Amino acid sequence: MSDASRISHPRGRALRVGLTGGIGAGKSTVAEHLARHGAVVVAADDVAREVVEPGTQGLDAVVAEFGPQVLRPDGSLDRSALGRLVFADELRRARLEEILLPLIAAEAWARLEEVEPGRVAVYDVPLLVEGQMEDMFDVVVVVEADMEARLERLAARGMEAEQAMARIASQATDAERRAVADAVIANSGSLEDLALAVDHLWDQQLAPEG
Repeated sequence: MSDASRISHPRGRALRVGLTGGIGAGKSTVAEHLARHGAVVVAADDVAREVVEPGTQGLDAVVAEFGPQVLRPDGSLDRSALGRLVFADELRRARLEEILLPLIAAEAWARLEEVEPGRVAVYDVPLLVEGQMEDMFDVVVVVEADMEARLERLAARGMEAEQAMARIASQATDAERRAVADAVIANSGSLEDLALAVDHLWDQQLAPEG
């Protein structure tokens, strides 16, 4: 993890932390460790699922744009089918983001604002850099892992190598994330190493004073 000074907590609201990293880097595991320390975590992936549930404005907009082939027989979103359409097509991916990112951001931000003053509110968000959201947070934490580790993790999730590489290529680069980071956590080693790095981040930079 990169060295940085303790973050001053704002008065009257929670400390807002943007947590990001490329697919397979392990940011969700970092989020789990931060939650154990007492942070309130809002995960963009969870919100993203909720804004496209049956009957929502989000799902209606996705179907209008991409067609009924992105639906399962029960009327819910077929994420695999949608992924095949957008992740190899930059224009389609951009259109999907144009539809969904505002809905996700509005709901996530409402949840972050509900976190009590003096606590740490973490937004676990893959597309922080792509969405130019870095100025919305008091601190930005980036999780990194080498390509081999990321591909192994994605394979363990059942993702084929070609699809994994396409997903990685569709996201910001490590250099682009580092450019906005206040802290960088390396996650190419063991889970124990990662836990120690998160402990250090919390104790030295994020923990509420006193």
